[in-house]
This record gives sequence, structure tokens and C-alpha cells, in this order.
Amino acid sequence: MAELFLGKVLLKNNRDQDELDIDKEVWERLENRVLLLYFAESGSSRCQEFAPILKDFFTKLTDEFYVNRAAQIALIYITRDRNEEEHDSFIKDMPKRWLLVPFEDEEFRRDLEVQFSVSEVPVLVVLKPSGQVISPNAVDEVERLGPPCFQNWQEASEIIDRSFLQPEFCDSTPYRSVSDAIRKIKYKLDSPEKKKKERAGRDDDDDEGGGGGGGFF
Repeated sequence: MAELFLGKVLLKNNRDQDELDIDKEVWERLENRVLLLYFAESGSSRCQEFAPILKDFFTKLTDEFYVNRAAQIALIYITRDRNEEEHDSFIKDMPKRWLLVPFEDEEFRRDLEVQFSVSEVPVLVVLKPSGQVISPNAVDEVERLGPPCFQNWQEASEIIDRSFLQPEFCDSTPYRSVSDAIRKIKYKLDSPEKKKKERAGRDDDDDEGGGGGGGFF
């Protein structure tokens, strides 16, 4: 599916909306991933309702707060806004890992609408890495199932990444424990150097005591 965007300009959803530098970068961001094409219009009430749901969905699949390894997923936003200020206002609250078809590239945006039969928005097209359509519009699926539906797309795409750890999708309980930071401090303190010094100290104590025992400690 990356081939569709080679030779085209895609933007990063950062403050300056920087361009992906070269085709190689576009390829790296899209290849071997489930690709979502999100068509929306900021002035649409239905799009306004779905936007925070999709934002949460995407974040829970890509943010290290929820998962140890980001899902093999990419999202490209294609606006139907006629006003660039409205487009910019809408997109600034969306995840920074989203990619954008430039507002100025109206011809390419319209070509994508025709190619994927977009008439009313919101539309969330789900594509295999090969470009084959998994779902022509997964809006309802995302609303009903949330992040677990990614596993269905992953299996349909034959992308089996067993190192991906499924997040816990309970809003009130994040995947990572609040004690993680404490454990990290503990592990940091118990460094190899410290353990070596402790072992040396125990050896000195044994020598002074004249024990010379043959046990493990």
C-alpha cells in the first residue's frame, strides 16, 4: 500500500507539519503495516463525535503507556474541509503519529475519495499492506469493539507479530502499573556494580570469620 503514496507529499502531524523527507521515509512509515485512511470534515457533527473515539483507539495501540510495543498500524488523515484554518484547528488535537495528506493537494485528496468510494464522512478505510481492502469503513467497528479489532485486521493482513503485547483496554486501568517507576528505581539501584561490591563485602566477611564454608552463600 505504500506504493500509493510514493512520489506524494505526506506531512507529519506536528506543529510545523513537516514533510516526510523522501520516499524511503514514506516507505518505512507505511510498509508492512495495517493502514487506516481516515476521511473526515471538521464541521461534521458525526465526525466530531467519532474523532475522540478514533484518537483514543489509535493512542491505545501506539502509546507506550498502554503497550510495550506499538502495533503495526499507520493512519493517514484526508480532510474534506474547505477551510484550511478549520482543518488545522481540528488536526492539532489529534495524535502526533498521524500522517496528513496536505490540505493544498486537493487533487490527490479527491482522487483518494473516488478510489475508495467516499461519499459521506466519517470514513475509516482499513487496508492490508498489499493494498487490499479489509474494511471500506470501519467506523462502526471501532466504536463497538475498540482496540481489540486491530487483532482481527492483523490476522486478516497475515501480519503475525507475536512480540506485540495486547493492551488492557479498560479505561480506568492502564496497562502499565503505577508501581513501574518504583520498580525501575529499585532495579537501577541494584546495578551489577553494586551487586559486585556486595559480593566482595560478603567474601571479606567470610575471610575474617574463618568460615570458608562451601555453601551457595
